[in-house]
Amino acid sequence: MKTTKTKTTPTKSMTNSRRSFLKLTGAAAAGAVLAPHIWIKNAKAKQTIAHGGIKHLLYIRLSGGFRFTTAFNADVADKFNPFGLAEGVAEGTEWGVSRLMERAGWLTPELEALGMKTVPQMANQMTVLPCVDHEPLAGSADGNHQTALERYYTGYVNGPVGFFTMINYGLRERVLAATAEGRIQLPAFVLGGSGMGRGLGKYAAYRPPVLSGGGFDQFGFDSDAVIPEWATSMAANMDQRYKERIHPQLQYHVDGYQETRKATKAYAEIFSSDALKINNNNQEPLDGLSNAQLAQIFGNDGAARNVRLALRLFHFGCPAIYLDQGGYDMHSGEENGLPGRIEGLNRIISGLEMALKVMTHPDGGSYWDHTMVVFGSEFSRTARGERFNSARGSDHGGDLATRWMSMPFMGGAVGRPGAMIGETRSADLERQGAVFSYRSMLKTMMDGLGCDHSEFFPADEPFDDIFV
Repeated sequence: MKTTKTKTTPTKSMTNSRRSFLKLTGAAAAGAVLAPHIWIKNAKAKQTIAHGGIKHLLYIRLSGGFRFTTAFNADVADKFNPFGLAEGVAEGTEWGVSRLMERAGWLTPELEALGMKTVPQMANQMTVLPCVDHEPLAGSADGNHQTALERYYTGYVNGPVGFFTMINYGLRERVLAATAEGRIQLPAFVLGGSGMGRGLGKYAAYRPPVLSGGGFDQFGFDSDAVIPEWATSMAANMDQRYKERIHPQLQYHVDGYQETRKATKAYAEIFSSDALKINNNNQEPLDGLSNAQLAQIFGNDGAARNVRLALRLFHFGCPAIYLDQGGYDMHSGEENGLPGRIEGLNRIISGLEMALKVMTHPDGGSYWDHTMVVFGSEFSRTARGERFNSARGSDHGGDLATRWMSMPFMGGAVGRPGAMIGETRSADLERQGAVFSYRSMLKTMMDGLGCDHSEFFPADEPFDDIFV
């Protein structure tokens, strides 16, 4: 029964990539130390009941515009979901599970023995918000690829700060505290569209590293191995002499520079670790699963490699990972093409549910207890009153079928696993309950991570609905 809840051997390019990455991470550390500013906390900034309760966020974009009613809000008219409903859905699942989610050609006996299931069998571990909208007060949906993706990345059209830059900025006090204690706090990473990491001015130092290639298999940077000890000692002595000659109130510049060098070295040690060489087929378990097992669970396509890398970066304290999956802009051939494409998504969902529960977290419990996984897209899709358009695909426009993004959440912080928070009318997708703005949704994820979000989206508040 559905319930309604109102809203409450490295190549030159690889070498350049390393340099760019270290420059960026060094800038982030330097910015936190070298750019002091006055920050007055907004006393009215709302916090959720789960504030700071999430250690890791995995945010996955179903790229190109995903027809959500063919997956996560499937108990609707055939013109919105022409594929029908799944069978054998786990008890306690309120949201409509599409028949496409049954597809699991990858589910071998070996994976079943590890604990993997089909998506319908674990659907009661996911909570779905059927009415997430860019602009709830707008007259129609934003079905434009460019502007809708801008809203997805930043909350606004031409927004100046990407969501993952907001996360790093919002966690700046935590990074400073970790640095003061001699600990390394990795930033959030982007393994997909760089729009998530834009930011100028005071936000520039908090832009996340944007990586491609699915791992650090060829990374091998060790300054101690290439710089002789006498040179290192000379540089340190020079820094100290320079510091002693300048005014005490300006010495923090030298301190910041020295801390940046230490952080860069620590980052290099992490990035050179065997754990992040995800394609090395290592059989040694880390947090309960080996790299070889992760490859067996998730497969080896681009999105799968990024998911495997995300789990390893989480081990080193990374708070958030963004990645792209799919390619769902199917104006033609969706009828025959989507079933095979969505099978890769099913494997990621099933694999994450199993792996996060098996993997033990360094802070105790399982990764499932400390992680939230969220799937989104720039918009949903429509066939304008038909099951498919004339090319057997779907499009995007200003209607409700484009507007409502039925976004699933899963992880230990989700308070009502299996629930559907809000509802749409089957015949026409008219909303029958809560509508959530994209900005509120982004702010809710930031709040769960414990970010200071007082500077962002002042007209949109985080919500407790998924945590209650």
